[in-house]
Amino acid sequence: MSLFKRRRFPVEIILLCVRWYCKYGISYRDLAEMMSERGVAVAPSTIFRWVQRYAPEIEKRIRPYQGPRSGSWRVDETYVRVGGQWKYLFRAVDKYGELIDLMLSDCRNTRAAYRFLRKTLNTTGDHPPSSITTDKLASYPKAIRRLQREGHLAHRVEHRTSKYLNNIIEADHGALKRVIRPTRGFQRMTTAYATIKGFEVMRMIRRGHCILQQPGATGEVRLVKQLFGLAA
Repeated sequence: MSLFKRRRFPVEIILLCVRWYCKYGISYRDLAEMMSERGVAVAPSTIFRWVQRYAPEIEKRIRPYQGPRSGSWRVDETYVRVGGQWKYLFRAVDKYGELIDLMLSDCRNTRAAYRFLRKTLNTTGDHPPSSITTDKLASYPKAIRRLQREGHLAHRVEHRTSKYLNNIIEADHGALKRVIRPTRGFQRMTTAYATIKGFEVMRMIRRGHCILQQPGATGEVRLVKQLFGLAA
């Protein structure tokens, strides 16, 4: 398999480490120690490289297994520390809390809001939103109007600003940050974005937001293997 070419560890070990790291919110050092107890000697830096390479690949390949998303979007941004500075993580979920898309940005101005919404519309493809709920950040109305002028977003789409309706995504920010916390901050935007993609995708799988052939951990393992052609 070309994706794993020249890796000296079996594919199953690599995917296990990526899955555990992104699922349980542990440090690379702790995960290396856990693997050592199982007779696998792997350096924390090696696990880091695996996460950077394969977590985004899992996120890309999981989309066909996500199932439909509601047209009622909740859009918000939260803070993530990268290189000692606060950056902005844009996230969109549907009204049931199922992730639609995410984007890491240096700023949260109109240009960033436009980029994120345009990216999210491209991700959803043939399933555009019927409504978009945001906070009162002034960047969102401007970005939405631009998307409508350019024909990327239908004029009938309702834009709502409601803190109450956005409680679901604000609560989800906190759950995501509990997984991020053991990283003690990221060093670069690229590594932060790749790692957060892994966190998000494993949270989706764990919460039942992806189609599994079997319930529970067995189904999670089978799905990740299936993404890479390792299971029927």
